[in-house]
Amino acid sequence: MDFSWITHYWPLLLKGAEQTIALLVISVSLGFCLAVVLALLQVMGPKPLAKFSSGYCTLLRGTPLLVQLWLLYYGVGSLLPMIPGIRHSFMWPVLREGFFFASVTFTLNYAAYEAVVLRAALLSVPKGEIEAGKAFGMSRWTLIRRVWLPRAIRIALPTIAGEVVLQLKATPLAFTVTVMDLYSVAYKIRQDTLLVYEPLILVAVFYVALSALIVKVFGRFERQLPVRR
Repeated sequence: MDFSWITHYWPLLLKGAEQTIALLVISVSLGFCLAVVLALLQVMGPKPLAKFSSGYCTLLRGTPLLVQLWLLYYGVGSLLPMIPGIRHSFMWPVLREGFFFASVTFTLNYAAYEAVVLRAALLSVPKGEIEAGKAFGMSRWTLIRRVWLPRAIRIALPTIAGEVVLQLKATPLAFTVTVMDLYSVAYKIRQDTLLVYEPLILVAVFYVALSALIVKVFGRFERQLPVRR
């Protein structure tokens, strides 16, 4: 095993790790917010919106993430320059990058999976707790914000941790749309040095370490939450 190349490529490796973590943080944070809306629509929304939310989740969960990414990058991405004025707008430096399309795709995909988890968690909240909130005179949205949604998140927390780890393991797909994430850097190192195993071992160690950290953080957070009986 030869790891002497690390001293030469460490700035690029750090940049790749930053890109990977940025993709994870953006997609998980924005995707979770969207998932909350989708889950609430399915549980208590008007029937047309509930069906739309359910169909959205079925569609995105039923198609490969790579297909979604390529449809957005090669499909929508090729149409954007045809929109008048888009090339000269302040958003063009962002819209022309693969990182933007990867972030959007990962966010929409994560939201679909997380919405199903939150929907199940919302339906599993004991009805007595919701009735108690109503008895205190809480409005509908106050009840959701202070009782129903926090309790559902508490129930779903172990599953959410697993979904975040799965989302982390999906980030190497961004390599296919020119994003220089950690896997892309490993691919470049392999091309430059003709070393196959060493760069991939380094990538694997990074993902294992970050996955363990995510599980540990969620586990500690879960233990700090008050236990309701």
